[in-house]
Amino acid sequence: MQNRRSFLQQTPALIGLLMSIPSLANVAGAAKKTILLRSAWQTVNIGDIGHTPGILTLLERYLPDVTIQLWPSDIGNGVEELLQKRFPKVIILKGPEKISAAFNDCDFLLHSSGSSLVARKDVDRWHRETGKPFGIYGISLHGVFPTPLASNATSAAEVELISKAQFIFFRDSASLKFAKEKGITCPIMEYGPDAAFAVDLRDDASAKAFLEAHQLETGQFMCVIPRLRYTPYWKIPAKKAAFDEFKHTRNEEMKEHDHAVLREAISAVVRQTPMKILISPEDETQVAIGKEMLYDPLPADVKAKVVWRDRYWLTGEAISTYMRSAGLFGLEMHSPIMCVGNGIPAIVCRFDEQTSKGIMWRDIGLGDWLFDMDKPAEVARIVPTVLAMAKDPKTAKAKAARARTFVGKRQRETMAVVGKTLAV
Repeated sequence: MQNRRSFLQQTPALIGLLMSIPSLANVAGAAKKTILLRSAWQTVNIGDIGHTPGILTLLERYLPDVTIQLWPSDIGNGVEELLQKRFPKVIILKGPEKISAAFNDCDFLLHSSGSSLVARKDVDRWHRETGKPFGIYGISLHGVFPTPLASNATSAAEVELISKAQFIFFRDSASLKFAKEKGITCPIMEYGPDAAFAVDLRDDASAKAFLEAHQLETGQFMCVIPRLRYTPYWKIPAKKAAFDEFKHTRNEEMKEHDHAVLREAISAVVRQTPMKILISPEDETQVAIGKEMLYDPLPADVKAKVVWRDRYWLTGEAISTYMRSAGLFGLEMHSPIMCVGNGIPAIVCRFDEQTSKGIMWRDIGLGDWLFDMDKPAEVARIVPTVLAMAKDPKTAKAKAARARTFVGKRQRETMAVVGKTLAV
């Protein structure tokens, strides 16, 4: 709560902008501008997919008269069709010629949510070639927590580039603090929720069919998500990533430590409540990890009430499934984000290798549902917290709803800044 108050108290520039805007629709209507949206980072992770429909939903809701041209990195794997169906007015750019034309046609570049300034080179290119304004919505910064991968740290060039943005919204307070310490001098630099909170994609038919096939009843099961310290992209053929010895070694070193407590939580829920458990993936590699680290080692009596999802899914089916659950826990971030964005309780277990994004759970009032896997005292509280959620879903949902309300307020305020910037 203190974090949330401090965000609002430290936003004089934002408050001034809000007071000058009679309505977002009027700003958008008057501007008649075109945004070049840089997003759609990859499709092997439903969270990375979620950034794009999330920001598109916000733009549609608050700036309905603004034309959006999407500059994607990857919209394969069925994602292009998903976006076209939900956002038929959005222009999806394909090929260098279309992108070059967009540099002429668009008035503003908006960099969507991500683990960092993902498309730094593209933002820099926009700034150099057009001189037109740009903004950054809902990112973290590398280097907040020191890790052996120092090459990921925010560079001086990145600091200089971000300082030229019209605004930057950080999805966690740790990144905001770090940005100030690094000397970033963007005129509006505030906390702003990850765009994935706004995802409203659905695939109810697929979700219903899967749950019925596995006898999972609405409100009578919880989801759990596994994760290694570093995503082993070298196991995904489409990524064509080289094997990373350092990351592999760290993964092997920590995987039992990180998943043992999740198995304990699964067993506690199954043995002490009527709930069942669904082991589900956030990225393609987690299908196999879920079987190896969560499902296979379970005792027979527990395993009888646990379902392992044996294939990857897309964001719409995942959200439709989460919305039928009593809640979610695990080692990922964006499934919890999309849960809370739809009013479903979610517990986050984090480690520094994931960047600082997990800190957002404190920022939105869910600090009691955030656990650091490298702090034994916090790990010890995971099982009782999961069990409490399973035993009292009504209270858990009320808590998730309060966080959702706070996120919604910040979404409206931050999109007001986007609208005001376009109107200038």
